[in-house]
Amino acid sequence: MQELLGTDDRQEAAPAGAAPVSFSHLRMWLRDLAISMVIAGLTIVFLYQPVKVEGTSMMPGLTDQERIFINKFVYRFESIKRGDVVVFWYPIDPSKSYIKRVIGLPGEVVRITGGSVYINGQLLSEPYILSDYLDRQSYPSALVEPDHFFVLGDHRNSSNDSRSWGTVAREQIYGKAVLVYWPVDKFQVLK
Repeated sequence: MQELLGTDDRQEAAPAGAAPVSFSHLRMWLRDLAISMVIAGLTIVFLYQPVKVEGTSMMPGLTDQERIFINKFVYRFESIKRGDVVVFWYPIDPSKSYIKRVIGLPGEVVRITGGSVYINGQLLSEPYILSDYLDRQSYPSALVEPDHFFVLGDHRNSSNDSRSWGTVAREQIYGKAVLVYWPVDKFQVLK
């Protein structure tokens, strides 16, 4: 007599010579893990780059020796905006990289009076600057050329930036700071 099993009770017999179910699942898990690692590796190598902050020019937001990730492809899909923290090749010595905040966009007139920044005659609100870090000096008006950006450090009295050597060409900017990952207690997404 044949015994009938309900669909919930049905068990499939493993074909002769088949690997145990646990080995098959382990092999699929290892395959998925390997694929994930390759994707993560390609993402880090081609999309994101880890960099180390050197110096105090971006304090208090970024401090000396912090490790951050920069997005190397974001500006292929969106434009550079005022307030972005960018990494670029130093215009005077392209073997060095600098990190600064974008203040002036192409075609704008930037003026600094007593430490306050004016864009096209309008005072720029800069909540990321501590009053102790302001450079109270004045600088003449500067017209930002096409495809160039006026950049400043957040620690103004300790920053070598566009006030000293001028604007940064678009092609020299190679990334946007997006994430602090070290030290762990400073972990944050940068806005």
